[in-house]
Amino acid sequence: MWFSVAHEDSSKNVSPQKRGKVVIISGPSGVGKGTLVKRLISESSFPLVLSVSATTRPPRPGEVNGRDYWFISRDEFLEKRANGEFLESFEVYEGGALYGTLRETVETQIRQGKWVLLEIDVKGALCVMKELPESLSVFILPPSLEALKERLLNRGTEKGEDLSRRLEQAEKEISFNKFYKERIVNDNLDKAFEELVKVLASYN
Repeated sequence: MWFSVAHEDSSKNVSPQKRGKVVIISGPSGVGKGTLVKRLISESSFPLVLSVSATTRPPRPGEVNGRDYWFISRDEFLEKRANGEFLESFEVYEGGALYGTLRETVETQIRQGKWVLLEIDVKGALCVMKELPESLSVFILPPSLEALKERLLNRGTEKGEDLSRRLEQAEKEISFNKFYKERIVNDNLDKAFEELVKVLASYN
């Protein structure tokens, strides 16, 4: 196994809107973080909203601007990045689509008292942690690399060299878990979900 696992001032007649929070969740592909995030959104009582990323790729059928992504041109993306408007950004491959988390989008939701949930990779998470050190960062771990390999095989989306590359990438990502404030081993989905809810409750 990889791991064992403020009150408002009531003296004022009118208190300001309580600021929200930023919750970062990362973990290797196949670890179950997407399922945990969906359960958090649908089953927990926290005022969570999923962060909507900006991207330069064209929308796919059924995708809605502002709901799935903010769809912008490459020139606009690069201009915003040069102006420091992204908390984190990345390029899928050289000359490929750009993705990023807009600072103002997150800040607006925080001002509204929302808990902004970012399900992002390690590189992006480290950038956000640097920009917003008060964020709650949670890394979802597999019980072992062998267990992760079995999950990926059962999923049937990776085989042969693709599976080997995915596992190699997972091992690299796992090595960064020490930079996260919390770590949860997803050996059992229900148990991991309960632990995640407890972590968020302690952060409230």
